Amino acid sequence: MRRRLALVGALAAMVTVVAGCGGGGDDAADGGAQKLVIYTARDKKVADFVTERFTAKYPEYRGKIEVLTLGAQEILERVRAEKANPQGDVWWGGTQQALASGATEDLLNAWQPAFATSMDAAYKDPQGRWFGEILLPEVIMYNNKALTPEQAPKDWDDLITPAWKDKIIIRDVAASGTMRSIYAAMIQRLSPDGSNPEPGYEWLRKLDANTTNYAANPSDLYLKLSRQQGLVSLWNLQDVLLQAHQANMPFGYVMPASGAPVLVDGVAVIKGGKNTEGAQKFVEFLYDEALRAELARDYFQIPAVQISQQPEWLANLGLKPMNVDWDVIAKHETEWINHWNAEIKNKG
Repeated sequence: MRRRLALVGALAAMVTVVAGCGGGGDDAADGGAQKLVIYTARDKKVADFVTERFTAKYPEYRGKIEVLTLGAQEILERVRAEKANPQGDVWWGGTQQALASGATEDLLNAWQPAFATSMDAAYKDPQGRWFGEILLPEVIMYNNKALTPEQAPKDWDDLITPAWKDKIIIRDVAASGTMRSIYAAMIQRLSPDGSNPEPGYEWLRKLDANTTNYAANPSDLYLKLSRQQGLVSLWNLQDVLLQAHQANMPFGYVMPASGAPVLVDGVAVIKGGKNTEGAQKFVEFLYDEALRAELARDYFQIPAVQISQQPEWLANLGLKPMNVDWDVIAKHETEWINHWNAEIKNKG
């Protein structure tokens, strides 16, 4: 009997140790910070830079930040799937449409951070469930070792002409917030109220006919474009500039003559996450004036909240926004992209 009681006691002690190792509560009990889990669609260089600055300011988070890099649409799908038991704390990098969907589905925490009062109402959720961090113009990207600026396409409709047959490479659309937004904008510009997507579908059929490959992820896209497995793509301006200036990729870009769709790319605290306090602290940090100035200067970000002094590249950008109704796109994007995926992709 004594041996049996000793065995039961030992097993109970083991369970206590395992339970303590499994969560973040033991850190809080010791006066430290809980683990902070960030789902991000940001470029890895940006994510590494920001998390390093964050832990420099808040050293209690050193070694306690877990960053998972996913496509913007993949983040929505993951947060949606985890609703009953959220595993992430921060959703960092998502389109306005995806974040609005997350808010509607009660996936995001409502709060009012200090920076919200200085933000344009168009760049945030009225209930404080998501906030725009940066503006992302969508542009035409090309291999500048294979094409001169004069040879590159000048506007969206150039891409569906015979000149670009089998010369276009596209990041696989369904998983990418960037590509979903570009394709939806191409449909909406031909159907302003979204009631007749067929002209846009026809445009996308012609683009598919000129597309040589759909890259599985951004890294695959950059590699294939640099190897001239395609000469032209559609992508967001920030990542084009990051790859060109920091990774020495042979990429240039064209600001489309008819205008660039400009996404509001944002951040949110995931409702029910295990470290809401840390998540809110991280989001507040993203809007630090000095950090936003550094990100604009060195990482080509266009901040949603203006900074006091713009870097030269931003001051001289000459951005021409396309007239896009993001409310119409938010209403129809899923339907449109599902149709493209089932009826248009690889059919050309």
